[in-house]
Amino acid sequence: QVQLVESGGGSVQAGGSLRVSCAASGRTFSSYAMGWFRQTPGKEREFVAAITWSGGYTYYADSVKGRFSITRDNAKNTVYLQMNSLKPEDTDVYYCARDKILRRQYNSRSPLSGDFGSWGQGTQVTVSS
Repeated sequence: QVQLVESGGGSVQAGGSLRVSCAASGRTFSSYAMGWFRQTPGKEREFVAAITWSGGYTYYADSVKGRFSITRDNAKNTVYLQMNSLKPEDTDVYYCARDKILRRQYNSRSPLSGDFGSWGQGTQVTVSS
């Protein structure tokens, strides 16, 4: 079972930047798509961004497009989420996740929460106005 450990969350003022990281255990990291989600207690988990196993394709929620960037370093078993121009509404717990299916191709659709089967413990991001 893969273990995912997020880090890099924290507090920042509106307009600032943060980078969160997710380190994965095991030797199969490079064969799975990875994603970032966020969730406020009592609300639905929200898709933020995803990257295919090869890193060739990225997907973003409309709310973060142009401000957030997802990348991966397969040599380090790590996926990153660079968050720029942060807004108070970006405040949330951010979770990284690994796809259930080896080398899945999303084709023309956006990744869904149900595509992912392994989750990290989350890291808090707080943006103050």
